[in-house]
Amino acid sequence: MLHHGRRGLLSKTSGGVASYYLAVAHSNSPYITAYPWSSSGFGTKFSNPATLPTGTGRGVSFSPSGDAIAVAHSITPFVSAYPWSSSGFGTKFSDPATLPASQGNGVAFSPAGTEVMVAHVTSPYVSAYPWSSSGFGTKFSNPATLPALTGRSAAFSPAGTEVAIGNVNTPYIAAYPWSSSGFGTKFSNPATLPAGNGNGVAFSPAGTVIAVAHNATPYVSAYPWSSSGFGTKFSNPSTLPTGNGFGAAFSPSGTELAIAHATTPFITTYPWSSSGFGTKFSNPATLPTGQGNGVAFSPAGTEIAVASTLTPFVLAYPWSSSGFGTKFSDPATLPALDGLGVAFGKIVA
Repeated sequence: MLHHGRRGLLSKTSGGVASYYLAVAHSNSPYITAYPWSSSGFGTKFSNPATLPTGTGRGVSFSPSGDAIAVAHSITPFVSAYPWSSSGFGTKFSDPATLPASQGNGVAFSPAGTEVMVAHVTSPYVSAYPWSSSGFGTKFSNPATLPALTGRSAAFSPAGTEVAIGNVNTPYIAAYPWSSSGFGTKFSNPATLPAGNGNGVAFSPAGTVIAVAHNATPYVSAYPWSSSGFGTKFSNPSTLPTGNGFGAAFSPSGTELAIAHATTPFITTYPWSSSGFGTKFSNPATLPTGQGNGVAFSPAGTEIAVASTLTPFVLAYPWSSSGFGTKFSDPATLPALDGLGVAFGKIVA
Protein backbone atom coordinates (compact mmCIF):
# COMPACT_ATOMS: atom_id res chain seq x y z
CA MET A 1 0.00 0.00 0.00
CA LEU A 2 1.20 3.47 -0.77
CA HIS A 3 1.91 5.88 2.04
CA HIS A 4 -0.68 8.60 1.75
CA GLY A 5 0.58 11.00 4.41
CA ARG A 6 2.25 14.32 3.59
CA ARG A 7 5.46 14.87 5.50
CA GLY A 8 7.13 17.89 6.97
CA LEU A 9 4.09 20.14 7.53
CA LEU A 10 3.87 21.04 11.19
CA SER A 11 0.32 21.05 12.48
CA LYS A 12 -0.88 24.26 14.07
CA THR A 13 -2.58 24.37 17.42
CA SER A 14 -4.28 27.29 19.05
CA GLY A 15 -1.06 27.81 20.97
CA GLY A 16 1.42 27.50 18.11
CA VAL A 17 3.23 24.86 16.12
CA ALA A 18 2.70 21.30 17.26
CA SER A 19 5.56 19.66 19.13
CA TYR A 20 4.02 16.18 19.15
CA TYR A 21 0.77 14.38 18.63
CA LEU A 22 -1.38 12.74 21.27
CA ALA A 23 -3.77 9.85 20.59
CA VAL A 24 -6.36 8.21 22.81
CA ALA A 25 -7.92 4.78 22.29
CA HIS A 26 -11.43 4.72 23.74
CA SER A 27 -14.62 2.73 24.10
CA ASN A 28 -17.09 4.44 21.76
CA SER A 29 -16.99 5.36 18.07
CA PRO A 30 -14.69 6.57 16.49
CA TYR A 31 -12.60 4.47 18.96
CA ILE A 32 -9.48 6.54 18.31
CA THR A 33 -9.07 10.29 18.76
CA ALA A 34 -5.91 12.26 18.01
CA TYR A 35 -4.76 15.84 18.59
CA PRO A 36 -1.80 18.05 17.78
CA TRP A 37 0.13 18.82 20.96
CA SER A 38 2.13 21.95 21.82
CA SER A 39 3.36 23.73 24.92
CA SER A 40 -0.16 25.17 25.15
CA GLY A 41 -1.69 21.71 25.31
CA PHE A 42 -4.30 20.11 23.08
CA GLY A 43 -4.89 21.46 19.61
CA THR A 44 -7.93 20.96 17.40
CA LYS A 45 -8.89 17.31 17.04
CA PHE A 46 -7.82 15.65 13.81
CA SER A 47 -10.55 14.33 11.54
CA ASN A 48 -11.48 10.72 12.22
CA PRO A 49 -9.92 8.11 9.97
CA ALA A 50 -12.06 7.37 6.89
CA THR A 51 -12.16 3.71 7.92
CA LEU A 52 -12.63 3.46 11.68
CA PRO A 53 -11.40 0.72 13.96
CA THR A 54 -14.29 -1.74 14.25
CA GLY A 55 -14.70 -1.72 18.01
CA THR A 56 -13.50 -0.42 21.35
CA GLY A 57 -9.97 0.94 21.07
CA ARG A 58 -7.89 -0.62 23.84
CA GLY A 59 -4.34 0.28 22.94
CA VAL A 60 -2.60 2.75 20.66
CA SER A 61 0.97 3.24 19.47
CA PHE A 62 2.77 5.57 17.07
CA SER A 63 5.68 4.22 15.06
CA PRO A 64 9.08 5.53 16.21
CA SER A 65 9.45 7.66 13.09
CA GLY A 66 5.98 9.09 13.57
CA ASP A 67 4.67 8.04 10.17
CA ALA A 68 2.18 5.36 11.29
CA ILE A 69 -0.32 4.76 14.08
CA ALA A 70 -1.76 1.40 15.19
CA VAL A 71 -4.84 0.69 17.29
CA ALA A 72 -5.64 -2.57 19.09
CA HIS A 73 -9.40 -3.04 19.29
CA SER A 74 -12.20 -5.39 20.24
CA ILE A 75 -13.73 -6.55 16.93
CA THR A 76 -12.12 -8.19 13.89
CA PRO A 77 -9.57 -7.44 12.44
CA PHE A 78 -8.53 -6.63 16.07
CA VAL A 79 -5.76 -4.29 14.93
CA SER A 80 -5.97 -1.34 12.53
CA ALA A 81 -3.05 0.71 11.28
CA TYR A 82 -2.90 3.98 9.36
CA PRO A 83 -0.28 6.19 7.77
CA TRP A 84 0.19 9.26 9.96
CA SER A 85 1.27 12.76 8.98
CA SER A 86 0.75 16.37 9.99
CA SER A 87 -2.62 16.05 8.23
CA GLY A 88 -3.62 13.19 10.52
CA PHE A 89 -4.84 9.75 9.50
CA GLY A 90 -4.14 8.41 6.04
CA THR A 91 -5.93 5.58 4.27
CA LYS A 92 -6.03 2.48 6.45
CA PHE A 93 -3.38 -0.14 5.70
CA SER A 94 -4.62 -3.54 4.55
CA ASP A 95 -5.30 -5.93 7.40
CA PRO A 96 -2.63 -8.51 8.13
CA ALA A 97 -3.11 -11.73 6.18
CA THR A 98 -3.19 -13.66 9.46
CA LEU A 99 -5.17 -11.68 12.01
CA PRO A 100 -4.65 -11.65 15.76
CA ALA A 101 -6.84 -14.43 17.15
CA SER A 102 -9.27 -12.15 19.00
CA GLN A 103 -9.70 -8.83 20.79
CA GLY A 104 -6.55 -6.74 20.69
CA ASN A 105 -5.62 -5.25 24.06
CA GLY A 106 -2.18 -3.78 23.50
CA VAL A 107 -0.02 -2.83 20.53
CA ALA A 108 3.61 -1.79 20.19
CA PHE A 109 6.07 -0.95 17.41
CA SER A 110 9.68 -2.06 17.71
CA PRO A 111 12.27 0.71 18.25
CA ALA A 112 13.44 0.36 14.64
CA GLY A 113 9.85 0.53 13.40
CA THR A 114 10.31 -2.72 11.52
CA GLU A 115 7.91 -4.85 13.57
CA VAL A 116 4.55 -4.44 15.28
CA MET A 117 3.19 -6.66 18.04
CA VAL A 118 -0.35 -7.16 19.35
CA ALA A 119 -1.37 -8.64 22.72
CA HIS A 120 -4.78 -10.30 22.47
CA VAL A 121 -7.39 -12.37 24.28
CA THR A 122 -7.13 -15.90 22.88
CA SER A 123 -4.28 -18.26 21.98
CA PRO A 124 -1.52 -17.58 20.98
CA TYR A 125 -2.14 -14.39 23.06
CA VAL A 126 0.45 -12.43 21.09
CA SER A 127 0.89 -11.88 17.35
CA ALA A 128 3.84 -10.10 15.75
CA TYR A 129 4.38 -8.91 12.20
CA PRO A 130 7.11 -7.32 10.11
CA TRP A 131 6.23 -3.67 9.46
CA SER A 132 7.18 -1.43 6.55
CA SER A 133 5.81 1.50 4.59
CA SER A 134 3.60 -1.10 2.87
CA GLY A 135 2.09 -2.15 6.19
CA PHE A 136 1.88 -5.59 7.74
CA GLY A 137 4.13 -8.40 6.58
CA THR A 138 3.70 -12.15 7.07
CA LYS A 139 3.03 -13.00 10.72
CA PHE A 140 6.02 -14.28 12.68
CA SER A 141 5.79 -17.80 14.08
CA ASN A 142 4.26 -18.03 17.53
CA PRO A 143 6.65 -18.30 20.46
CA ALA A 144 7.44 -21.92 21.34
CA THR A 145 6.21 -21.29 24.87
CA LEU A 146 3.12 -19.11 24.78
CA PRO A 147 2.12 -16.54 27.38
CA ALA A 148 -0.02 -18.23 30.01
CA LEU A 149 -3.35 -16.70 28.98
CA THR A 150 -4.94 -13.51 27.62
CA GLY A 151 -2.35 -10.93 26.55
CA ARG A 152 -3.09 -7.54 28.10
CA SER A 153 -0.01 -5.49 27.20
CA ALA A 154 3.04 -5.60 24.96
CA ALA A 155 6.43 -3.89 24.89
CA PHE A 156 9.74 -4.04 23.04
CA SER A 157 12.97 -3.31 24.90
CA PRO A 158 14.73 -0.10 23.77
CA ALA A 159 17.34 -2.13 21.89
CA GLY A 160 14.64 -4.18 20.21
CA THR A 161 16.30 -7.38 21.39
CA GLU A 162 13.60 -8.48 23.82
CA VAL A 163 9.81 -8.36 24.03
CA ALA A 164 7.49 -8.68 27.01
CA ILE A 165 3.81 -9.60 27.23
CA GLY A 166 1.67 -8.94 30.29
CA ASN A 167 -1.03 -11.56 30.67
CA VAL A 168 -3.87 -12.68 32.94
CA ASN A 169 -2.61 -15.94 34.38
CA THR A 170 0.45 -16.78 36.42
CA PRO A 171 3.30 -15.88 35.86
CA TYR A 172 1.49 -12.73 34.55
CA ILE A 173 4.51 -11.68 32.48
CA ALA A 174 6.28 -13.50 29.65
CA ALA A 175 9.50 -12.20 28.09
CA TYR A 176 11.40 -13.44 25.04
CA PRO A 177 14.55 -12.62 23.10
CA TRP A 178 13.63 -10.92 19.82
CA SER A 179 15.44 -10.88 16.50
CA SER A 180 14.64 -10.52 12.82
CA SER A 181 13.58 -14.17 13.02
CA GLY A 182 11.01 -13.38 15.69
CA PHE A 183 10.56 -14.88 19.15
CA GLY A 184 13.40 -16.70 20.86
CA THR A 185 13.22 -19.10 23.79
CA LYS A 186 11.18 -17.66 26.64
CA PHE A 187 13.18 -16.20 29.53
CA SER A 188 12.77 -17.82 32.94
CA ASN A 189 10.01 -16.32 35.03
CA PRO A 190 11.01 -13.79 37.67
CA ALA A 191 11.70 -15.40 41.05
CA THR A 192 9.06 -13.16 42.61
CA LEU A 193 6.07 -12.93 40.31
CA PRO A 194 3.75 -9.98 39.87
CA ALA A 195 0.76 -10.46 42.17
CA GLY A 196 -1.91 -10.44 39.46
CA ASN A 197 -2.82 -9.75 35.84
CA GLY A 198 -0.05 -7.99 33.93
CA ASN A 199 -2.16 -5.10 32.62
CA GLY A 200 0.71 -2.81 31.68
CA VAL A 201 4.38 -3.45 30.97
CA ALA A 202 7.23 -1.04 30.28
CA PHE A 203 11.01 -1.19 29.83
CA SER A 204 13.12 1.68 31.11
CA PRO A 205 14.78 3.80 28.37
CA ALA A 206 18.15 2.25 29.16
CA GLY A 207 16.66 -1.22 28.96
CA THR A 208 17.91 -2.09 32.44
CA VAL A 209 14.53 -2.30 34.20
CA ILE A 210 11.14 -3.80 33.42
CA ALA A 211 8.02 -2.69 35.29
CA VAL A 212 4.61 -4.37 35.41
CA ALA A 213 1.33 -2.72 36.48
CA HIS A 214 -0.92 -5.44 37.81
CA ASN A 215 -4.01 -6.48 39.74
CA ALA A 216 -3.54 -7.07 43.47
CA THR A 217 -1.25 -5.32 45.90
CA PRO A 218 1.45 -3.97 45.51
CA TYR A 219 -0.10 -3.12 42.08
CA VAL A 220 3.33 -2.55 40.54
CA SER A 221 6.40 -4.77 40.37
CA ALA A 222 9.77 -3.77 38.93
CA TYR A 223 12.82 -5.88 38.13
CA PRO A 224 16.36 -5.33 36.91
CA TRP A 225 16.59 -6.46 33.30
CA SER A 226 19.55 -7.77 31.32
CA SER A 227 20.26 -10.13 28.45
CA SER A 228 19.88 -12.89 31.05
CA GLY A 229 16.33 -11.82 31.82
CA PHE A 230 14.73 -10.84 35.11
CA GLY A 231 16.79 -9.90 38.14
CA THR A 232 15.70 -9.81 41.76
CA LYS A 233 12.55 -7.77 42.23
CA PHE A 234 13.05 -4.24 43.54
CA SER A 235 11.51 -3.44 46.91
CA ASN A 236 7.96 -2.18 46.72
CA PRO A 237 7.46 1.57 46.87
CA SER A 238 6.85 2.85 50.41
CA THR A 239 3.56 4.37 49.21
CA LEU A 240 1.75 1.96 46.92
CA PRO A 241 -0.67 2.80 44.14
CA THR A 242 -4.13 2.66 45.69
CA GLY A 243 -5.72 0.08 43.40
CA ASN A 244 -5.23 -2.29 40.49
CA GLY A 245 -2.50 -1.09 38.14
CA PHE A 246 -3.49 -0.77 34.48
CA GLY A 247 -0.73 1.23 32.80
CA ALA A 248 3.00 1.80 33.32
CA ALA A 249 5.40 4.29 31.74
CA PHE A 250 8.96 5.45 32.34
CA SER A 251 9.89 9.04 31.56
CA PRO A 252 12.32 9.42 28.63
CA SER A 253 15.16 10.15 31.06
CA GLY A 254 14.35 7.00 33.01
CA THR A 255 14.22 8.98 36.24
CA GLU A 256 10.48 8.58 36.86
CA LEU A 257 7.96 5.76 36.71
CA ALA A 258 4.21 6.39 36.45
CA ILE A 259 1.39 3.95 37.16
CA ALA A 260 -2.21 4.46 36.05
CA HIS A 261 -4.57 2.63 38.38
CA ALA A 262 -8.02 2.09 39.87
CA THR A 263 -9.02 4.16 42.90
CA THR A 264 -8.22 7.80 43.55
CA PRO A 265 -5.78 9.49 42.82
CA PHE A 266 -5.83 7.22 39.71
CA ILE A 267 -2.23 8.15 38.80
CA THR A 268 0.84 7.57 40.99
CA THR A 269 4.35 8.59 40.02
CA TYR A 270 7.72 7.91 41.61
CA PRO A 271 11.30 9.01 41.16
CA TRP A 272 13.31 6.09 39.78
CA SER A 273 16.98 5.29 40.23
CA SER A 274 19.26 2.26 40.30
CA SER A 275 18.01 1.76 43.86
CA GLY A 276 14.42 1.49 42.69
CA PHE A 277 11.41 3.50 43.77
CA GLY A 278 11.86 6.87 45.43
CA THR A 279 9.33 8.79 47.51
CA LYS A 280 6.02 9.20 45.68
CA PHE A 281 5.47 12.56 43.99
CA SER A 282 2.58 14.64 45.25
CA ASN A 283 -0.70 13.99 43.51
CA PRO A 284 -1.72 16.41 40.78
CA ALA A 285 -3.85 19.29 42.09
CA THR A 286 -6.60 18.27 39.66
CA LEU A 287 -6.99 14.50 39.69
CA PRO A 288 -8.25 12.30 36.91
CA THR A 289 -11.97 11.81 37.40
CA GLY A 290 -11.98 8.05 37.06
CA GLN A 291 -9.88 4.93 36.80
CA GLY A 292 -6.52 5.46 35.14
CA ASN A 293 -6.21 2.98 32.29
CA GLY A 294 -3.16 4.23 30.43
CA VAL A 295 -0.31 6.66 30.94
CA ALA A 296 2.36 8.15 28.68
CA PHE A 297 5.14 10.74 28.88
CA SER A 298 5.81 13.03 25.93
CA PRO A 299 9.05 12.39 24.02
CA ALA A 300 10.73 15.36 25.76
CA GLY A 301 9.48 14.21 29.15
CA THR A 302 7.88 17.60 29.80
CA GLU A 303 4.29 16.36 29.79
CA ILE A 304 2.38 13.35 31.10
CA ALA A 305 -1.03 12.16 29.91
CA VAL A 306 -3.55 9.79 31.49
CA ALA A 307 -6.44 7.94 29.83
CA SER A 308 -9.35 7.53 32.25
CA THR A 309 -12.86 6.14 32.48
CA LEU A 310 -14.79 9.35 33.20
CA THR A 311 -15.03 12.64 31.33
CA PRO A 312 -12.84 14.23 29.99
CA PHE A 313 -11.42 10.72 29.35
CA VAL A 314 -7.90 12.11 28.81
CA LEU A 315 -5.98 14.50 31.05
CA ALA A 316 -2.54 16.00 30.56
CA TYR A 317 -0.16 17.85 32.86
CA PRO A 318 3.18 19.58 32.59
CA TRP A 319 5.89 17.36 34.08
CA SER A 320 9.22 18.29 35.67
CA SER A 321 11.59 16.97 38.31
CA SER A 322 9.17 18.52 40.82
CA GLY A 323 6.30 16.40 39.53
CA PHE A 324 2.91 17.43 38.19
CA GLY A 325 2.18 20.96 37.07
CA THR A 326 -1.23 22.56 36.61
CA LYS A 327 -3.50 20.45 34.40
CA PHE A 328 -3.77 21.54 30.80
CA SER A 329 -7.21 22.60 29.61
CA ASP A 330 -9.30 19.72 28.30
CA PRO A 331 -9.44 19.30 24.55
CA ALA A 332 -12.31 21.15 22.90
CA THR A 333 -13.54 17.88 21.43
CA LEU A 334 -13.26 15.05 23.95
CA PRO A 335 -12.71 11.37 23.22
CA ALA A 336 -16.11 9.71 22.83
CA LEU A 337 -16.04 7.64 26.03
CA ASP A 338 -13.73 5.76 28.40
CA GLY A 339 -10.08 6.37 27.60
CA LEU A 340 -8.31 3.01 27.61
CA GLY A 341 -4.92 3.81 26.07
CA VAL A 342 -2.85 6.91 25.35
CA ALA A 343 0.31 7.61 23.35
CA PHE A 344 2.40 10.55 22.22
CA GLY A 345 3.84 10.57 18.72
CA LYS A 346 6.71 12.62 17.33
CA ILE A 347 6.51 15.08 14.48
CA VAL A 348 7.22 13.39 11.16
CA ALA A 349 10.60 14.51 9.83
